[in-house]
Amino acid sequence: MDESRDSVVDVRVQRFTELAPEVAYRLWALRQAVFVVEQDCPYLDLDGRDLEPGTWHVWCADAAGEPVATLRVLDDGDVCRVGRVATARESRGRGLAAAMVREVVERWGERDIVLDAQAHLVDWYAALGFVVDGRGFLEDGIPHVPMRRVAAPAATT
Repeated sequence: MDESRDSVVDVRVQRFTELAPEVAYRLWALRQAVFVVEQDCPYLDLDGRDLEPGTWHVWCADAAGEPVATLRVLDDGDVCRVGRVATARESRGRGLAAAMVREVVERWGERDIVLDAQAHLVDWYAALGFVVDGRGFLEDGIPHVPMRRVAAPAATT
C-alpha cells in the first residue's frame, strides 16, 4: 500500500499536559519499539523536549483508541521542527504518517518547517513539500538528510 494515499484518518494534536497518562506512555512505547528496538538505535528518547510548552504531539489511534502513529513538533524559534515520526509496523501503509505531516503543514505552515529525514525517505518527504536543506549526516548509524518546507506566503485580504 502507498502510505501517501488519501484516507480518512483521525489525527490528534495535543500538548504534553493534554495527553492522558496512558496515551503518553503508549506514544513513548511506540517510539521505543520503532527506533530503539526495530531500528536498533539505543539512544535516550526521553530528552526533555516532549515537556516543553511549545511542543505538540501529533498522533493517530486505532479503532480501540490505542496510538499507532506519532510525531512531535518542536518550537525551535524561527522554525518548527518535526521529529520522532513513527508508525507501528502493523499500521504502516495506511497513510498515517502522511496524514500527520499534512496536519503539521496545515497548522504550522506559516513558519518554515524543518526535519532530519532518514535518507531513504527523502522522496517521500519531497512529495509533501519538503526540499533538501543541507548535507547528509549519520545519526545513530542511519544516514539522514536535513529538509525544509518553506513557509507559505501570508494570505492577503
